[in-house]
Amino acid sequence: MRTWRVTSPGPIATHPVQPRHEAVPTPAPGELLVRVLACGVCRTDLHVAEGDLPVHRPGVVPGHEVVGEVVGGDLGDHRVGDRVGVPWLRGTCGQCRYCLRGNENLCPHSIFTGWDADGGYAEYCTVPHDFALPLPSGYTAEEIAPLLCAGIIGYRALLRAALPPSGVLGLYGFGGSAHLTAQVALALGARVHVMTRGEQARALALELGASSAQGAYDSPPEPLDSAILFAPAGELVPTAMTALDSGGTLAVAGIHLSDVPVLNYQQHLFRERQIRSVTANTRADARAFLELADQHRLHVTTTPYPLEHADRALADLSAGHFAGAAVLVA
Repeated sequence: MRTWRVTSPGPIATHPVQPRHEAVPTPAPGELLVRVLACGVCRTDLHVAEGDLPVHRPGVVPGHEVVGEVVGGDLGDHRVGDRVGVPWLRGTCGQCRYCLRGNENLCPHSIFTGWDADGGYAEYCTVPHDFALPLPSGYTAEEIAPLLCAGIIGYRALLRAALPPSGVLGLYGFGGSAHLTAQVALALGARVHVMTRGEQARALALELGASSAQGAYDSPPEPLDSAILFAPAGELVPTAMTALDSGGTLAVAGIHLSDVPVLNYQQHLFRERQIRSVTANTRADARAFLELADQHRLHVTTTPYPLEHADRALADLSAGHFAGAAVLVA
């Protein structure tokens, strides 16, 4: 099968991801073997490729927004021919205090697709059957792929941002995750303001129903009840905190963030403004979001790339050359 591996983590211009021809993987007990129909290209894949995240599995196959068809393995409750999602969260211990209280996203023994185990930049991959996700109806494989991380983590970030009913939400950065989160927030009755660098992204935000779209460091036209930082730019934290109303919450959605400048207590934090991080997601989060996507048709903006151009998709993601999400398609 064709696949891509992170051979030498470093700047994307140095070609850290290289193509390979390999045997189809053999699923372990408890795992499904799936044929990859589509795999989203997530910013986390870029962080793995460029070495922003420490190496967990040398030479890993990236990709954790996988739509696949079950072709074999230890089926559990699944059947050959089922379509399933292969997400970022691949396994937890199920026994630690975090798992037992419903916070499996904080399990210290968690393993992740495309970081600890080979992912979906390939023609086939495996997934533990207990962590394979059911998929919403009415979407193509290309449309579903970004839902499996960008959508799920955006949903988790929205929960962490504590958006009040009919509240005002600010989104900093407007890529694959934010353009889905905006639609969920709008469906819940929020007003959404977008701050992002790209003209294409600002145009998409307005097309999807945002009340305003401006530059990443610009002020929104009204105080924000909640904000989510999707861009991996720590220097935007003071900007977002300044835009919050009293009692507002900023959720930082990325797994990697550059250094945050010193905050001024009176300007940025006083009047009960707060910052919350977002760490992965639980399976309950994933299922709740995918059920919502089944009930409320989301407009998923994608740019397709053939598997053989995975390196170009990562480079284009790094350069901000497209709005929405890139997807590798079979």
